[in-house]
Amino acid sequence: FHQRKNKFELKLGSLCALHLSGLSFSFVWGRKIRVFLVVVLLMATTQGQQTPIDSAVLDDIIRRLTEVRLARPGKQVQLSEAEIKQLCNTARDIFLQQPNLLELEAPIKICGDIHGQYSDLLRLFEYGGFPPSANYLFLGDYVDRGKQSLETICLLLAYKIKYPGNFFLLRGNHECASINRIYGFYDECKRRFNVRVWKVFTDCFNCLPVAALIDDKILCMHGGLSPDLNHLDEVRSLPRPTMIPDTGLLCDLLWSDPGKDVKGWGMNDRGVSYTFGPDKVSEFLAKHDLDLVCRAHQSVLGKSNQTNGFGLYSEKLNQTIKDLALKCCADGSENSLERSKTLVF
Repeated sequence: FHQRKNKFELKLGSLCALHLSGLSFSFVWGRKIRVFLVVVLLMATTQGQQTPIDSAVLDDIIRRLTEVRLARPGKQVQLSEAEIKQLCNTARDIFLQQPNLLELEAPIKICGDIHGQYSDLLRLFEYGGFPPSANYLFLGDYVDRGKQSLETICLLLAYKIKYPGNFFLLRGNHECASINRIYGFYDECKRRFNVRVWKVFTDCFNCLPVAALIDDKILCMHGGLSPDLNHLDEVRSLPRPTMIPDTGLLCDLLWSDPGKDVKGWGMNDRGVSYTFGPDKVSEFLAKHDLDLVCRAHQSVLGKSNQTNGFGLYSEKLNQTIKDLALKCCADGSENSLERSKTLVF
Protein backbone atom coordinates (compact mmCIF):
# COMPACT_ATOMS: atom_id res chain seq x y z
CA PHE A 1 0.00 0.00 0.00
CA HIS A 2 1.17 3.51 -0.78
CA GLN A 3 -0.80 6.24 1.00
CA ARG A 4 -1.28 9.54 -0.75
CA LYS A 5 -3.47 12.05 1.06
CA ASN A 6 -6.91 10.44 1.46
CA LYS A 7 -6.28 7.75 -1.16
CA PHE A 8 -4.72 4.34 -0.93
CA GLU A 9 -2.87 3.16 -4.03
CA LEU A 10 -2.59 -0.58 -4.45
CA LYS A 11 -0.46 -2.31 -7.06
CA LEU A 12 -0.86 -6.04 -7.33
CA GLY A 13 1.43 -8.41 -9.21
CA SER A 14 -1.03 -11.29 -9.42
CA LEU A 15 -4.70 -12.11 -9.34
CA CYS A 16 -5.95 -11.71 -5.81
CA ALA A 17 -8.84 -10.45 -3.73
CA LEU A 18 -9.08 -7.97 -0.90
CA HIS A 19 -11.69 -8.73 1.74
CA LEU A 20 -12.87 -5.74 3.73
CA SER A 21 -15.63 -6.40 6.26
CA GLY A 22 -17.31 -8.94 4.06
CA LEU A 23 -16.92 -6.89 0.86
CA SER A 24 -14.72 -8.50 -1.80
CA PHE A 25 -12.70 -6.57 -4.37
CA SER A 26 -10.94 -8.56 -7.13
CA PHE A 27 -7.84 -7.29 -8.90
CA VAL A 28 -6.19 -8.56 -12.11
CA TRP A 29 -2.48 -8.96 -12.90
CA GLY A 30 -0.54 -5.75 -13.34
CA ARG A 31 -3.51 -3.44 -12.91
CA LYS A 32 -2.90 -0.33 -10.85
CA ILE A 33 -5.95 0.88 -8.99
CA ARG A 34 -6.87 3.34 -6.28
CA VAL A 35 -9.09 2.27 -3.47
CA PHE A 36 -11.01 5.04 -1.81
CA LEU A 37 -11.58 3.92 1.73
CA VAL A 38 -14.52 5.55 3.45
CA VAL A 39 -14.44 6.12 7.19
CA VAL A 40 -17.35 3.72 7.62
CA LEU A 41 -15.38 0.90 6.01
CA LEU A 42 -12.34 1.60 8.12
CA MET A 43 -14.50 1.48 11.23
CA ALA A 44 -16.16 -1.72 10.03
CA THR A 45 -12.83 -3.56 9.98
CA THR A 46 -12.50 -3.11 13.74
CA GLN A 47 -16.16 -3.37 14.67
CA GLY A 48 -16.93 -6.43 16.74
CA GLN A 49 -13.34 -6.64 17.97
CA GLN A 50 -14.06 -4.68 21.16
CA THR A 51 -12.81 -6.45 24.27
CA PRO A 52 -15.68 -7.10 26.72
CA ILE A 53 -15.34 -5.22 29.96
CA ASP A 54 -13.61 -7.21 32.67
CA SER A 55 -15.95 -8.31 35.46
CA ALA A 56 -13.64 -6.94 38.16
CA VAL A 57 -13.51 -3.58 36.40
CA LEU A 58 -17.30 -3.58 36.06
CA ASP A 59 -17.79 -4.36 39.75
CA ASP A 60 -15.40 -1.56 40.68
CA ILE A 61 -17.32 0.90 38.48
CA ILE A 62 -20.60 -0.07 40.14
CA ARG A 63 -19.01 0.22 43.58
CA ARG A 64 -17.70 3.72 42.89
CA LEU A 65 -20.99 4.85 41.37
CA THR A 66 -23.13 3.57 44.23
CA GLU A 67 -20.99 4.42 47.26
CA VAL A 68 -21.68 8.15 46.76
CA ARG A 69 -25.22 7.58 48.04
CA LEU A 70 -23.63 7.94 51.47
CA ALA A 71 -22.11 11.31 50.52
CA ARG A 72 -23.72 14.67 49.90
CA PRO A 73 -26.18 14.78 46.96
CA GLY A 74 -24.51 15.90 43.76
CA LYS A 75 -21.08 14.43 44.47
CA GLN A 76 -19.53 13.50 41.13
CA VAL A 77 -18.00 10.15 40.26
CA GLN A 78 -15.24 10.60 37.72
CA LEU A 79 -14.83 7.50 35.58
CA SER A 80 -12.08 7.36 32.97
CA GLU A 81 -12.79 7.84 29.28
CA ALA A 82 -11.64 4.27 28.66
CA GLU A 83 -14.10 2.92 31.23
CA ILE A 84 -16.98 4.85 29.67
CA LYS A 85 -16.13 3.59 26.20
CA GLN A 86 -16.03 0.02 27.49
CA LEU A 87 -19.42 0.46 29.15
CA CYS A 88 -20.98 1.88 25.99
CA ASN A 89 -19.47 -0.67 23.62
CA THR A 90 -20.33 -3.67 25.79
CA ALA A 91 -23.88 -2.46 26.46
CA ARG A 92 -24.34 -1.71 22.76
CA ASP A 93 -23.55 -5.32 21.88
CA ILE A 94 -26.03 -6.58 24.50
CA PHE A 95 -28.79 -4.29 23.21
CA LEU A 96 -28.32 -5.61 19.68
CA GLN A 97 -28.33 -9.22 20.89
CA GLN A 98 -31.72 -8.69 22.54
CA PRO A 99 -34.92 -7.92 20.57
CA ASN A 100 -36.29 -4.47 19.83
CA LEU A 101 -39.52 -5.53 21.53
CA LEU A 102 -38.44 -7.09 24.81
CA GLU A 103 -40.62 -9.92 26.12
CA LEU A 104 -40.45 -9.84 29.92
CA GLU A 105 -42.13 -11.45 32.90
CA ALA A 106 -43.58 -9.99 36.09
CA PRO A 107 -42.74 -9.12 38.79
CA ILE A 108 -40.78 -6.15 37.48
CA LYS A 109 -40.43 -2.53 38.56
CA ILE A 110 -41.08 0.00 35.80
CA CYS A 111 -39.43 3.40 36.13
CA GLY A 112 -40.04 6.65 34.27
CA ASP A 113 -37.70 9.45 33.25
CA ILE A 114 -34.56 10.05 35.33
CA HIS A 115 -33.11 13.00 33.36
CA GLY A 116 -29.76 13.18 35.08
CA GLN A 117 -31.18 13.27 38.62
CA TYR A 118 -28.63 10.84 39.98
CA SER A 119 -29.54 11.20 43.64
CA ASP A 120 -33.13 10.29 42.71
CA LEU A 121 -31.90 7.19 40.88
CA LEU A 122 -29.91 6.04 43.89
CA ARG A 123 -32.88 6.63 46.21
CA LEU A 124 -35.07 4.73 43.78
CA PHE A 125 -32.79 1.71 44.11
CA GLU A 126 -32.71 2.08 47.88
CA TYR A 127 -36.50 2.07 47.88
CA GLY A 128 -37.06 -0.71 45.35
CA GLY A 129 -33.92 -2.75 45.94
CA PHE A 130 -30.55 -2.63 44.23
CA PRO A 131 -30.11 -5.09 41.37
CA PRO A 132 -30.31 -8.06 41.31
CA SER A 133 -32.71 -8.11 44.28
CA ALA A 134 -35.41 -6.73 41.95
CA ASN A 135 -36.01 -6.73 38.20
CA TYR A 136 -36.18 -3.32 36.51
CA LEU A 137 -37.46 -1.82 33.29
CA PHE A 138 -36.60 1.83 32.60
CA LEU A 139 -38.64 3.67 29.99
CA GLY A 140 -36.00 6.08 28.68
CA ASP A 141 -34.87 9.70 29.09
CA TYR A 142 -31.82 9.04 31.22
CA VAL A 143 -29.90 12.18 30.23
CA ASP A 144 -30.41 15.97 29.89
CA ARG A 145 -31.82 18.58 32.29
CA GLY A 146 -30.29 17.16 35.46
CA LYS A 147 -26.72 17.84 36.54
CA GLN A 148 -25.46 14.25 36.60
CA SER A 149 -26.43 12.61 33.36
CA LEU A 150 -23.05 10.88 33.12
CA GLU A 151 -23.33 9.12 36.48
CA THR A 152 -26.95 8.23 35.72
CA ILE A 153 -26.39 6.60 32.35
CA CYS A 154 -23.12 4.93 33.39
CA LEU A 155 -24.73 3.19 36.37
CA LEU A 156 -27.68 2.07 34.24
CA LEU A 157 -25.37 0.69 31.55
CA ALA A 158 -23.22 -1.02 34.17
CA TYR A 159 -26.24 -2.77 35.66
CA LYS A 160 -27.41 -3.75 32.19
CA ILE A 161 -24.06 -5.41 31.53
CA LYS A 162 -23.94 -7.04 34.97
CA TYR A 163 -27.53 -8.37 34.86
CA PRO A 164 -28.56 -8.51 31.18
CA GLY A 165 -31.53 -10.81 31.85
CA ASN A 166 -32.96 -8.86 34.79
CA PHE A 167 -32.28 -5.21 34.02
CA PHE A 168 -33.72 -3.52 30.94
CA LEU A 169 -33.45 -0.09 29.34
CA LEU A 170 -35.73 1.34 26.65
CA ARG A 171 -34.98 4.31 24.46
CA GLY A 172 -36.52 7.69 25.20
CA ASN A 173 -36.74 10.72 22.95
CA HIS A 174 -33.72 12.22 24.74
CA GLU A 175 -31.55 9.25 23.76
CA CYS A 176 -31.11 11.06 20.47
CA ALA A 177 -28.18 13.20 19.34
CA SER A 178 -30.31 16.05 17.99
CA ILE A 179 -32.12 16.37 21.35
CA ASN A 180 -29.38 15.80 23.93
CA ARG A 181 -27.10 18.04 21.87
CA ILE A 182 -29.35 20.89 23.04
CA TYR A 183 -30.72 19.97 26.46
CA GLY A 184 -27.55 19.45 28.46
CA PHE A 185 -25.94 16.05 27.90
CA TYR A 186 -23.59 17.22 25.14
CA ASP A 187 -22.42 20.13 27.28
CA GLU A 188 -21.85 17.84 30.27
CA CYS A 189 -19.80 15.40 28.19
CA LYS A 190 -17.77 18.22 26.68
CA ARG A 191 -17.18 19.91 30.05
CA ARG A 192 -16.14 16.76 31.91
CA PHE A 193 -14.53 14.86 29.04
CA ASN A 194 -14.73 15.68 25.34
CA VAL A 195 -17.01 15.38 22.31
CA ARG A 196 -15.67 11.88 21.59
CA VAL A 197 -17.38 10.59 24.73
CA TRP A 198 -20.70 12.10 23.64
CA LYS A 199 -20.37 10.37 20.26
CA VAL A 200 -19.70 7.02 21.93
CA PHE A 201 -22.91 7.42 23.93
CA THR A 202 -24.76 8.38 20.74
CA ASP A 203 -23.68 5.13 19.08
CA CYS A 204 -24.90 3.22 22.13
CA PHE A 205 -28.25 5.05 22.29
CA ASN A 206 -28.90 4.24 18.63
CA CYS A 207 -29.03 0.55 19.59
CA LEU A 208 -31.47 0.73 22.51
CA PRO A 209 -34.71 -1.30 22.26
CA VAL A 210 -37.88 0.76 22.02
CA ALA A 211 -40.66 -1.29 23.65
CA ALA A 212 -41.33 -4.12 26.08
CA LEU A 213 -44.18 -6.60 26.49
CA ILE A 214 -44.76 -7.92 30.01
CA ASP A 215 -46.58 -11.25 30.38
CA ASP A 216 -48.08 -10.69 26.91
CA LYS A 217 -50.50 -8.20 28.51
CA ILE A 218 -48.67 -4.96 29.30
CA LEU A 219 -47.04 -2.96 26.51
CA CYS A 220 -44.40 -0.46 27.61
CA MET A 221 -42.69 2.32 25.69
CA HIS A 222 -41.45 5.84 26.34
CA GLY A 223 -43.95 7.88 24.35
CA GLY A 224 -47.11 6.16 23.19
CA LEU A 225 -49.19 4.70 20.41
CA SER A 226 -48.83 5.33 16.70
CA PRO A 227 -51.29 5.36 13.79
CA ASP A 228 -48.64 3.33 11.95
CA LEU A 229 -48.66 0.54 14.55
CA ASN A 230 -50.88 -2.24 13.22
CA HIS A 231 -49.00 -5.26 14.53
CA LEU A 232 -46.36 -5.74 17.22
CA ASP A 233 -44.10 -7.41 14.67
CA GLU A 234 -43.64 -3.94 13.19
CA VAL A 235 -41.90 -2.93 16.40
CA ARG A 236 -39.76 -6.06 16.34
CA SER A 237 -38.63 -5.31 12.79
CA LEU A 238 -37.55 -1.70 13.35
CA PRO A 239 -33.88 -1.45 12.32
CA ARG A 240 -31.01 -0.85 14.71
CA PRO A 241 -28.71 0.98 15.06
CA THR A 242 -30.73 3.96 13.94
CA MET A 243 -31.32 7.61 14.62
CA ILE A 244 -34.83 8.74 15.54
CA PRO A 245 -36.70 10.01 12.47
CA ASP A 246 -39.01 13.03 12.44
CA THR A 247 -42.08 10.95 11.55
CA GLY A 248 -43.27 7.36 11.54
CA LEU A 249 -43.59 4.47 13.97
CA LEU A 250 -40.28 4.87 15.80
CA CYS A 251 -40.85 8.59 16.23
CA ASP A 252 -44.34 8.03 17.67
CA LEU A 253 -43.24 5.31 20.10
CA LEU A 254 -40.88 7.85 21.64
CA TRP A 255 -42.84 11.10 21.22
CA SER A 256 -46.64 10.67 21.18
CA ASP A 257 -48.87 11.67 24.11
CA PRO A 258 -52.32 10.63 25.37
CA GLY A 259 -55.01 13.26 25.70
CA LYS A 260 -58.11 12.67 27.82
CA ASP A 261 -60.15 15.20 25.84
CA VAL A 262 -58.87 13.98 22.48
CA LYS A 263 -60.86 11.65 20.26
CA GLY A 264 -58.91 9.64 17.74
CA TRP A 265 -55.61 11.17 16.65
CA GLY A 266 -54.77 14.82 17.13
CA MET A 267 -51.94 17.27 16.60
CA ASN A 268 -49.27 17.31 19.29
CA ASP A 269 -48.29 20.62 20.89
CA ARG A 270 -44.69 19.44 20.91
CA GLY A 271 -44.64 19.92 17.15
CA VAL A 272 -43.79 16.27 16.57
CA SER A 273 -45.86 13.07 16.47
CA TYR A 274 -49.50 12.90 17.65
CA THR A 275 -51.85 12.85 20.59
CA PHE A 276 -54.25 9.94 20.98
CA GLY A 277 -57.55 9.64 22.80
CA PRO A 278 -58.95 6.99 25.18
CA ASP A 279 -60.85 5.52 22.24
CA LYS A 280 -57.60 4.70 20.48
CA VAL A 281 -56.22 3.14 23.66
CA SER A 282 -59.29 0.91 24.08
CA GLU A 283 -59.23 0.00 20.39
CA PHE A 284 -55.54 -0.90 20.54
CA LEU A 285 -55.89 -2.99 23.70
CA ALA A 286 -58.83 -4.94 22.29
CA LYS A 287 -57.15 -5.56 18.94
CA HIS A 288 -53.95 -6.91 20.49
CA ASP A 289 -55.51 -8.63 23.53
CA LEU A 290 -53.64 -6.39 25.97
CA ASP A 291 -54.62 -5.09 29.39
CA LEU A 292 -52.46 -2.03 29.72
CA VAL A 293 -50.20 0.44 27.97
CA CYS A 294 -47.48 1.82 30.26
CA ARG A 295 -45.52 4.89 29.22
CA ALA A 296 -43.51 7.81 30.60
CA HIS A 297 -42.66 11.10 28.83
CA GLN A 298 -45.05 13.34 30.84
CA SER A 299 -45.55 14.39 34.43
CA VAL A 300 -48.97 13.61 35.89
CA LEU A 301 -48.66 15.85 38.95
CA GLY A 302 -51.45 18.41 39.09
CA LYS A 303 -53.71 16.52 36.69
CA SER A 304 -57.27 15.87 37.79
CA ASN A 305 -57.00 12.20 36.82
CA GLN A 306 -53.93 11.60 38.94
CA THR A 307 -54.10 8.57 41.24
CA ASN A 308 -51.02 8.08 43.43
CA GLY A 309 -48.70 9.19 40.66
CA PHE A 310 -50.47 7.20 37.97
CA GLY A 311 -52.30 8.88 35.09
CA LEU A 312 -55.37 6.93 34.02
CA TYR A 313 -56.56 7.54 30.47
CA SER A 314 -59.65 5.42 29.97
CA GLU A 315 -62.85 4.17 31.55
CA LYS A 316 -61.25 0.97 32.88
CA LEU A 317 -60.15 2.62 36.11
CA ASN A 318 -61.24 -0.37 38.22
CA GLN A 319 -58.93 -2.78 36.41
CA THR A 320 -56.56 -4.59 38.75
CA ILE A 321 -52.85 -4.45 38.03
CA LYS A 322 -50.98 -7.39 39.50
CA ASP A 323 -47.25 -7.94 39.81
CA LEU A 324 -46.48 -4.46 38.52
CA ALA A 325 -44.86 -1.57 40.36
CA LEU A 326 -43.99 1.90 39.17
CA LYS A 327 -41.53 3.46 41.59
CA CYS A 328 -41.34 7.23 41.57
CA CYS A 329 -39.08 9.54 43.55
CA ALA A 330 -39.38 13.27 44.18
CA ASP A 331 -36.92 15.37 46.14
CA GLY A 332 -38.41 18.82 45.65
CA SER A 333 -35.74 19.86 43.16
CA GLU A 334 -36.49 21.69 39.95
CA ASN A 335 -36.64 18.52 37.86
CA SER A 336 -38.19 16.21 40.43
CA LEU A 337 -41.60 16.46 38.75
CA GLU A 338 -40.11 14.29 36.04
CA ARG A 339 -40.13 11.43 38.52
CA SER A 340 -43.92 10.96 38.39
CA LYS A 341 -44.99 9.46 35.09
CA THR A 342 -48.01 8.11 33.31
CA LEU A 343 -49.73 4.74 33.13
CA VAL A 344 -52.25 4.31 30.33
CA PHE A 345 -55.16 1.84 30.55
